[in-house]
Amino acid sequence: MKQYIIVFLILVSCVQKSSIVKIISEPKESLPFLNLSKSQLLGQINYKNDSLFVLVNKNIANKEIYLNRVAYDSFVEMYKQAKKDSIHLKILSGLRNFEDQKNIWIRKWNSLGHLDSISKALKILEYSSMPGTSRHHWGTEVDLNSLNNSYFESGKGEKEYNWLCSNACKYGFYQPYTNKKYRTGYNEEKWHWSFLPLSKLYLNEYNKSIKIEDIKGFKGALTSIKLKIISDYVNGIDAELLIN
Repeated sequence: MKQYIIVFLILVSCVQKSSIVKIISEPKESLPFLNLSKSQLLGQINYKNDSLFVLVNKNIANKEIYLNRVAYDSFVEMYKQAKKDSIHLKILSGLRNFEDQKNIWIRKWNSLGHLDSISKALKILEYSSMPGTSRHHWGTEVDLNSLNNSYFESGKGEKEYNWLCSNACKYGFYQPYTNKKYRTGYNEEKWHWSFLPLSKLYLNEYNKSIKIEDIKGFKGALTSIKLKIISDYVNGIDAELLIN
């Protein structure tokens, strides 16, 4: 894969996660995410053999986790500052390809017994994506510290969440699944933070290239049509992140 150079400029007007984030790219022809294939967008990749992704330092993660190199570099800077502020950040999940997401989906699908397909899908979609629709496919997302919202509502977890809300945007990270009423799709996830300078580019390409018929290859895939998976879930993020 060609080498690439990315310089991202975060214009710091960081109030309530509303800073404007821009990418300055050079040279553009060497940036793989500007010409993404369907396979890349759908997570049909072998990230362990792809130089676009890097293994996260074991001191930062709770298991073997990969991220996009640029997102990871920025996260490390955020991690260092958080540590200085007595805030400990631990990555619980990062890049998940189609097969990783399919394993999660099938395990949950099979656990829901005799519910009809739509009910099963809706239950899973409270917090987990269909394979081919997850932002985690892109290597731009991190799940931090706990996978329970309640953890972030008191004590140590509340301090960590408040720090992230005040500081994460300085490093390009934003919470895509908030509790704002106008959002559709997944429930709030206080642990999920997205590296917007890249995830915005991926989302734009996803909306250009991926159609509902591309969501396939797993139990319950056909429910994606009735549940409007692309419009209500893939694009069901905080509207402040849908900047031009």
